[in-house]
Amino acid sequence: MQRCLAFSPPQQIADVYKIRTILAATDFTPRSRAVIGRAADVARAQGARLVIVNALDKRPRPVKRLALGKTRDPQARAETEMEKIRAKLSDIKPDCYIVQEAPQELVTRLAQELNADLIVLGLHMARRVLDTMRMTTLERITLHAPCPVLIAHDPQIRPYRKVLGAVTFAHASARALQIAACLAPEAEFHAIHALQLPLAAKLPKVDITKSAEMTEAMLLRQAFMGFDNLPECLSLPEIVPGGVHEVLQFRIAELQPDLVVIGSHSDRDSNTLGNYARDLMRAPPTDMLVAKPD
Repeated sequence: MQRCLAFSPPQQIADVYKIRTILAATDFTPRSRAVIGRAADVARAQGARLVIVNALDKRPRPVKRLALGKTRDPQARAETEMEKIRAKLSDIKPDCYIVQEAPQELVTRLAQELNADLIVLGLHMARRVLDTMRMTTLERITLHAPCPVLIAHDPQIRPYRKVLGAVTFAHASARALQIAACLAPEAEFHAIHALQLPLAAKLPKVDITKSAEMTEAMLLRQAFMGFDNLPECLSLPEIVPGGVHEVLQFRIAELQPDLVVIGSHSDRDSNTLGNYARDLMRAPPTDMLVAKPD
C-alpha cells in the first residue's frame, strides 16, 4: 500500500517499539486465566523477560474451605500456584513475586522499577454498584501505568490475526498501532475514526462527504498515513460519522477482531481515562491493548 506524503505529519514516530520486559499480574482466579499464557506467548516471541506478580491482601486471613472444614492460607496457596507456573514455563524461566500490597500500587511500582514495556492484566471483578461510583483497580492501573496495558480476555492463546484500532489521527494513535504490530506481526490491521459532527452537518440536505469536518478528517488521515513505522498491512482507516460507541460497536461486530487497540486518555485531559476506554475495559469483546500517549 502506498502512503501519501503530500501532507506530512509534524513529527515522526520514534524507533520501532520493542518489548524487553513484560509484567503480568494474576490473582489465580478465572478472571486471570488468560494472563499467564498470553504473557508467556509474547515473551517467547519477543525474547523478553517475563515477571509474574501476585498481590496479596495486606492483612491476609485464612480462607475457610466449608466442604472440608479446613482453612487455607492465602500465602501458601499463592506459593503453590506460582510453583505450578514456574514448572509450566520452565523454558522461559519467569521471575515470580508474591507481595503483600494493593494491586494498583504494586503493579504500577514494579512496572516503573523494572522499566516494563508491557503490562498484562486480566478482567476486573464486576461490582454493579461500586463500579458506577469509582474507578476499578484495572482502570487505576491503566491510568497510572508507565507503559501500554494488554487486557488478556481470550483463554485460547493463539497469534492475533485481526487487529482493529480506534484512531484519532494523532501521534499517539500511530504509536498505538506500532505497539500492536509488535504484538501481532502477522495480523491484518484495520483502523476506524469516528467523526463527530455538529448538529448543522446532520441535516437531511447536507452532503456529509463534502462537509468541512469530513474534509479536515481526510487531510488528517493523509498526514497520519505518512507516519513512519506504521504496520505495513494497515488498511486505509475508515472515517465513519457518528459517536465512538456506536461506530466501534458496529465495526467490532462486523470485523470480529481478536485484538482491539485504543488510546487510554481523554481528549480533554491526558490524566483522565477516556469514557469509551473505561466502558470497553469493563467488558472487552476480546483482547484489548490500551496504549498510553507518549
